[in-house]
Amino acid sequence: MIGGIFPILIKQILSTSTFDKEPPKVQCEGFDLRIYRWTQAMLFAIEEINNDPALLPNISLGYRILNSCASPTNALRAALTLASGAEEAKVTSHCPPAISALIAESGSSQSIAVAGILGPFHMPIISYFSTCACLSDRTKYPTFFRTIPSDYFQAKALAALVKHFGWQWIGAIQSDNDYGRNGILAFKEEVEKFGVCVAFVASVLRTYTRDEFLEVVEIIKQSSVKVILAFSVDGDFYPLMQEIVNQNITGIQWISCVAWITSSRTSTPEMYRSFGGTVGFVMQKMAIPKLKHFLTSISPYTDPNAPFVRDFWEIMVSKILQRVNFTNQFGDEVFFDENGDPPASYDVINWQLINGKVPTSVCSNVCPVGTRKAQIQGKPICCFDCVPCADGTIANSTADCTPCPKEYWSNDRKDECIPRTIEFLKYHEPMGLALTFVSLLGASLSLATMVVFINYKETPVIKASNFELSSLLLFSLFLCFLCPLTFIGRPTVWTCMLRHTAFGVTFALCISCVLGKTIVVVTAFKATFPGNKIAGKFGHAQQRIIICSCTLIQIVICILWLTLNPPYPHMLFTYSNKMIVLECNTGSQAAFYAVLGYIGILAIICLILAFMARKLPDNFNEAKLITFSMLIFCAVWITFVPAYISSPGKFTVAVEIFAILSSAFGLLICIFAPKCYIIFLKPEKNTKKHVMGKIIK
Repeated sequence: MIGGIFPILIKQILSTSTFDKEPPKVQCEGFDLRIYRWTQAMLFAIEEINNDPALLPNISLGYRILNSCASPTNALRAALTLASGAEEAKVTSHCPPAISALIAESGSSQSIAVAGILGPFHMPIISYFSTCACLSDRTKYPTFFRTIPSDYFQAKALAALVKHFGWQWIGAIQSDNDYGRNGILAFKEEVEKFGVCVAFVASVLRTYTRDEFLEVVEIIKQSSVKVILAFSVDGDFYPLMQEIVNQNITGIQWISCVAWITSSRTSTPEMYRSFGGTVGFVMQKMAIPKLKHFLTSISPYTDPNAPFVRDFWEIMVSKILQRVNFTNQFGDEVFFDENGDPPASYDVINWQLINGKVPTSVCSNVCPVGTRKAQIQGKPICCFDCVPCADGTIANSTADCTPCPKEYWSNDRKDECIPRTIEFLKYHEPMGLALTFVSLLGASLSLATMVVFINYKETPVIKASNFELSSLLLFSLFLCFLCPLTFIGRPTVWTCMLRHTAFGVTFALCISCVLGKTIVVVTAFKATFPGNKIAGKFGHAQQRIIICSCTLIQIVICILWLTLNPPYPHMLFTYSNKMIVLECNTGSQAAFYAVLGYIGILAIICLILAFMARKLPDNFNEAKLITFSMLIFCAVWITFVPAYISSPGKFTVAVEIFAILSSAFGLLICIFAPKCYIIFLKPEKNTKKHVMGKIIK
């Protein structure tokens, strides 16, 4: 004996007795031709086996088929009845044998209940429509088998379908049972791998009240999704479909699971307005030989005790059938088809078009170029705002802003990295031209003054100022005026090393010459005292030694600087977003400030010595001129340090050039301008008497 459990009558009606003490009764109605056809396929298989002696020799198969009303409780009751051999009232045999195997059930919840009870008794159970992946657990259901794939594969296929059409924002309807809940759970696990968000999961069940179905309808109406997956059997989903049609809800692309995509009840003309174009997967079909003849020979006269045959014929010949036009519902026309369920999803999909286009379903549109996704708090990852990329970052084909390389910056649209402008002090720009002109002017004035000193070297004014020291000082000033030219133009390795060391050495030479002149003046002043022989000991040789020694110290500092940690070209990105400042990094800050500090020490010594000799009795007091020039020199370089540190970009170089030119002009003008003034404008004062300050009476 083979048992069979089918939900042929699918609608549950809870009836209440007139007596309060009696419990409510469950009645089933609504004959389902599709499921009845499944029972006939079982009978056809049994008949074919019995008619072929080669399959089961000396064994005949019998059967008993009971209705479950699509209820786990009813399915369990039917399974126990079949397994125990207990009789129902309509069965005439007094000792029906217990079944050897069970064909059950269509619903996963019913199969779970049946397999859980009969599995420990090693009763083989074969399902024809239960697809829940949970039933593949051999530890719980060791004797459960099925002729339909697990929902594990259907979930993967549905997720791939959603990905294929680019739907990112979908809703889900599930049967409120093991089949629906496990199916949606497996689907969500798969679809979330593709970045798809499930906006809502609503539950339906055939025993729900109308108000519960209306709540689901309201969820659908309030949601922004345009694609909804219904993972439900047709009996659970059909009441919701009716409410959707009644409220004329259209423009939603439905995705079906295998349970209702080919159901005749859901494939009616009135359903097409809201559900036309539904896509889903069906089982692969094949023709079963002789099945059509078997189906067309069903008759209550052939076997009056055949299960549900009278119900079948009542529907096929009733006036109700004519009013409902069952042929158009894939009813009797398909029932007799040897290929199986109604034809499925067409060569061309009749989409639920929205504005004449295939529907799209996203919570938020793709962010335009130059913007990035910003997650909305409390919303799924598919719901986001688009915010502009920060400066220095771009977004073109990606959802995130990516930073530009260091040498580039984002354009205004933030969709492309463009090269930054490289900034340095150039010769052809106004500031570079002005500084170059002033530098060359200072160098020219130094040379011109030297020519004047050579031409007038025999005059008292030139003799009194020490022609050799003055000429060397003018030469060092000439070099100082040329130093700024190394600061202008694109920094290179050689110019970076040259500019700071040339500046340090030339200024050390310059201040050393001033120091030598100052010492000459001081010793001359001391020589006026009786018995003082200092002036005689400080001749030209001693002056040259002082100048060379002081300059040599600076040369040693510069050599160590260039050897250990020399200056080098450096790109600075911090001053401006759209600009790269190309500058000379000093390499060693200690060496840089050692060069400046050494020049400062020489200048301070000169200032102190010149200040001591400021009251010499000569009419032409060079100590006063040196004092004034050193005050200017020190003031310029004291203000240089904070200005140098705070100046941005190329202005840092301009500040350093300005300090060099200012201090050089200060020395040139303060020391040599009075002498040139006497030579050219006051020649009558260019006498020994006037220079010595002695008047002959």
